Amino acid sequence: MQSLLHRLGWAALAATLVSGSAFAGDAAKGKVAFVKNGCYQCHGFVGQGGAGAKLAPKPLPLEAMVSFVRSTNRQMPPYSEQILSNNDLDDIHAYLESIPVGPDPKSIPLLNP
Repeated sequence: MQSLLHRLGWAALAATLVSGSAFAGDAAKGKVAFVKNGCYQCHGFVGQGGAGAKLAPKPLPLEAMVSFVRSTNRQMPPYSEQILSNNDLDDIHAYLESIPVGPDPKSIPLLNP
């Protein structure tokens, strides 16, 4: 049983390496790509949402985000790899993951007289 789990672990690692998602994106590059590609126009500078959906904190898993960005048929246009590379999407995802969760409103004295 342990040998099977060991082989499955290596198979999963190999699949991850082949797909290119084994390496975490760069949050600083992701912030630049987020602005450069106009994501902020609908999603806000920190992914807080607006005309577009709220993306951060706690974004969709990378694979789901990539799938949506590539094939959306909603208000947001799909972005092909020629427009937004997989590396850019990895970096944007890292940027969105780096955005901290805001404080609990109950912990803000001005909001709780």
